[in-house]
Amino acid sequence: MAPSEATEKWLAFAKRVQAIAQAGLTYAVNDYDTERYEELRAISVQILQELSGEEPQKIKNLFTNETGYQTPKVDVRAVVFQNNQILLVHEKLDNCWSMPGGWADVGYSPAEVAVKETREEAGLEVRPVRLLAVLDKKHHPHPPSPYHTYKIFILCKVIGGSLQQGMETQGVGFFDRNHLPELSLERNTESQVQFLFEYLDNPEKEAYFD
Repeated sequence: MAPSEATEKWLAFAKRVQAIAQAGLTYAVNDYDTERYEELRAISVQILQELSGEEPQKIKNLFTNETGYQTPKVDVRAVVFQNNQILLVHEKLDNCWSMPGGWADVGYSPAEVAVKETREEAGLEVRPVRLLAVLDKKHHPHPPSPYHTYKIFILCKVIGGSLQQGMETQGVGFFDRNHLPELSLERNTESQVQFLFEYLDNPEKEAYFD
């Protein structure tokens, strides 16, 4: 097994153990159960620390910032085409490029998140048109992550505004499929961007899920 495959395998183990531990802590009925599930959580933190080299406390904070039954996180991305090019924003966090978007906000529908993030990150007002894809992040070549994430891609049409950077971005522009900038792989991969261009070529293509 290649090192990257082994890393992904152990990362999956760590996330699964953490999910079991969090569910157990949510429904524990006595101190004995709580102690055992806390031990499971500590094991998951240790596994991830060995894989990443990060400080154990940082990993523990990632794993314990939510309570209740653990479910996948949801990342929403707006797919905006214009003149056969796709809209990308230059992220300050890693100095790479991605489609506008981010974690789904409580109180907002996925379509509302796509509209809000495009306005905040790129300065454009858009109208959601249709769902293009719902992807499980683990099935795509993203860097290892402590979270199990579903990614939602929503096609949007520009109805106003003008290109301008936001608080979390340092640039914005449209790019054709053959001249993409360095992508933020935590947020979107080249294979995903190229796949989304298929909807520009074939507007009737059915929504995809995995």
